[in-house]
Amino acid sequence: MQQDKHPDYHSVVFRDRAAGYAFLTRSTATSDQTIEWDDGETYPVVDVEISSESHPFYTGRARTVDSEGRIARFERRYGGGGTA
Repeated sequence: MQQDKHPDYHSVVFRDRAAGYAFLTRSTATSDQTIEWDDGETYPVVDVEISSESHPFYTGRARTVDSEGRIARFERRYGGGGTA
């Protein structure tokens, strides 16, 4: 790897304030805010709006599209369902 071509890759805490969830990982993201982690070290913290703890797909609160109702509505509207 060539020197001085790649961004600094370091430990960062990502915090989802809506869910009260935070996790430590490595990233190139930077922040002026810091947080003291469970291991006693201080890391930069990046606040995110959504994470796996608050995203509807991962929490099981996702809405499903009623495709059968859409087809029935189309047939009512445009008179489908007859034999050819």
